[in-house]
Amino acid sequence: MRGPARPRSSTEPAIEIGGVRITHPDRVMFPDPGLTKADVARYYAEVAPAMLPHLAGRPLTLYHCPEGLLGECRFMKHSKQWAPAAVRRVAIREKTKTGEYLVVDTAEALLSLVQMDVLELHTWNSTTDRLEEPDRIVLDLDPGPEVPFSAVVTAARLVREALRTLGLGAFVKTTGGAGLHVVAPLVPAARWQDCLAFARGLAGLLVQHDPRTFTASFARTGRERKILVDYLRNNRTNTSVAAFAVRARPGAPVSVPLAWDELSPRLRPDRFTVRTVPRRLARLGADPWGAYRHEARPLAKALRDAVASGAPAPGRAASDGVSP
Repeated sequence: MRGPARPRSSTEPAIEIGGVRITHPDRVMFPDPGLTKADVARYYAEVAPAMLPHLAGRPLTLYHCPEGLLGECRFMKHSKQWAPAAVRRVAIREKTKTGEYLVVDTAEALLSLVQMDVLELHTWNSTTDRLEEPDRIVLDLDPGPEVPFSAVVTAARLVREALRTLGLGAFVKTTGGAGLHVVAPLVPAARWQDCLAFARGLAGLLVQHDPRTFTASFARTGRERKILVDYLRNNRTNTSVAAFAVRARPGAPVSVPLAWDELSPRLRPDRFTVRTVPRRLARLGADPWGAYRHEARPLAKALRDAVASGAPAPGRAASDGVSP
């Protein structure tokens, strides 16, 4: 039995968006809500000024959907030969070989990836100038299917307080799904293994503090009512979805940076979409992450030791009984 027919592109000629030639502009990328390749390109052109600071200098993993959501999509780490000229290529040593990764530093490069039918962009925690020293920690709060969003909000606020107890900043964004990312900006200094150990230790302390809410086990069975604290986003070559990136999911949801006072049980993450986010940016009086760079701190050995020992950072008081 045949599946649903895939929408075909017409003979509409190529158009230019943001100075980039977009072919097959009427190709349907999101059947729900009926967004075309041109719609996706216009979205990225509109949000590029806000998105580029989250992309610039970072190696990427891309989600490539040459026929939109009704076709086959795949993750791509390496550029091989297909990458457009505007996108920077960087050779990065891996375990057994050297891979050529892509980096987006300009709006032209971003739109060039859209022209190549890329929907999602996922970024490393480091930039090419300090590749082995991450400049952020990302904790991905991934709820099981029976966890209400209000519980995810409470969990994110608890993670924020734990990071503050350690003297680190904390910023929050939606993921384009049911979860949230809590991001701690760092001054690049610690190595990948130290950042991963810190994130793993913090996840373990959250589980210890509230085992009914949190888990650090990646097995799906048994965590339907729990929130996975995914610390593996902090491993070398692993990535997290970029702020303002579209997700290849029905409704065309978007990962959006939030102010902490926007985060409430009444918030609906699915309201942030390709159609609504440009309007949100136009209305915002200030960047919710405007203090991000100002709050960057080194992941000092004292902090790593504090998490490893389960004690609060020196000179800081524990908050709400949470260690850290």
